[in-house]
Amino acid sequence: MSTARHDRRESSPIPLLDPPFWDAYDPNFPDSDGRPMADNQTQYKWMVTIAEGLDDLYRDRLDVLVACDLLWYFDPDDRRRCCAPDVFVAFGRPKAPRHSYKEWLEGHAPQVVFEIHSPSNTPAEMGRKLRLYDGRGVEEYYYYFPEEAAGQFDGWRRGPGGLEPIASTDGWTSPRLGVTFEAPPVDNALVLRRPDGEAFQHVQDIMKDRRAMRRLARVERRRRRAEQGLREEAESRRAESERLARDERLRREESDRLREESDRLREEAVRAADDERRRREAAEAEARRARDRAERMAARLREMGLEED
Repeated sequence: MSTARHDRRESSPIPLLDPPFWDAYDPNFPDSDGRPMADNQTQYKWMVTIAEGLDDLYRDRLDVLVACDLLWYFDPDDRRRCCAPDVFVAFGRPKAPRHSYKEWLEGHAPQVVFEIHSPSNTPAEMGRKLRLYDGRGVEEYYYYFPEEAAGQFDGWRRGPGGLEPIASTDGWTSPRLGVTFEAPPVDNALVLRRPDGEAFQHVQDIMKDRRAMRRLARVERRRRRAEQGLREEAESRRAESERLARDERLRREESDRLREESDRLREEAVRAADDERRRREAAEAEARRARDRAERMAARLREMGLEED
């Protein structure tokens, strides 16, 4: 397919509300080509990692289809003209289950294709696939050989002459996907990073991380419970200390009140004793004065020759 034809298909995609053609099984275009999804666990792991990572990246885009090992038919008159890319992404197509991807119904070819090397792949076959994807108008094509000594990762991007090799894929960011590829030549591990920098993970790694997070959550819950226990114990000690301080304050206040009451009673007793002493002294003084008057009166009577009766 020429680039011009590809561009015309891109400019007038089938609306998202077209009939749900993917619901009906068409025996003329089988779901399977009779070949296994993957030849080995390594290939399967990378197919799932890339497909699931892309599917999650576009989880909120209803117009982006991510497919893994889905048969892609090119010709409505010849079901032999098909292929099953390990992973492909079709923008402008509904995110819905399909028996196959029929290009004449979808309106255009997938824009991005991934292939993971398997032992059955030959250079001739991979060259044929490259020519096929180029002819169908694929915009970006990526090929990963995870078991290669240096973890070979190659890419092609559509240019004026069709699919052209990407000079360096290490650090390359897909124009269509926004995904950055890191292909270090030492540890054989391809890394795909989302626009936010988070790396794609295989489901087993995700589950391992999830288990680790659950363990950490349990440890954190125990830590919080221990801290809560310490806070409650400290609060109990503080409350007990405040209670003891309050009791001591009340004891001191009661002691001060009793001392003040004792001082008041002692002062009253002293005042009463003083009053009684002054009263007694006054009575004694009055008695002396009365006695003196009586003696003076008796003396005068004697002087006058009068005897007191």
